[in-house]
Amino acid sequence: MNKKTFKKVAVVTLSTMLLLGAVLVTHIYLVTRPKAPDAHTIAMARIDLKQAISQQEADQITAWLYSQQGIDHVLCNPQSAIVVFTFYPIKASGNDIVNNFRSNFNFKNAIRYMPTEDELKSGCPVAATSVTYKVYNYISHIF
Repeated sequence: MNKKTFKKVAVVTLSTMLLLGAVLVTHIYLVTRPKAPDAHTIAMARIDLKQAISQQEADQITAWLYSQQGIDHVLCNPQSAIVVFTFYPIKASGNDIVNNFRSNFNFKNAIRYMPTEDELKSGCPVAATSVTYKVYNYISHIF
């Protein structure tokens, strides 16, 4: 291969890599920006009951939550006394659902679990070491 052809291949390869890198950086920036909830946004909430419940109570809790407006999916574990549900934030508020739950079921100790800032940052152990996370972190500090 002569020098002229080698230079052309090197320039085209470098240009392509730079273009693809720019596209990747732009894509990561656009998909990681916070955006307002829309009709397709689903949020997750957790209620810690702080007392033992039976399977029958778990079934009643599940049925009641499914009857609430905006609820998408419900999981109630009687062994851990934790209820996890997904909902559409446009249709319902997680805090309102939990408050209605407390008043309907007389679980006064039931609280909505809210993760701390540190827990949110460490939510995915793979993300902290991934190349994508490092690129996102670098870009977020620039902008």
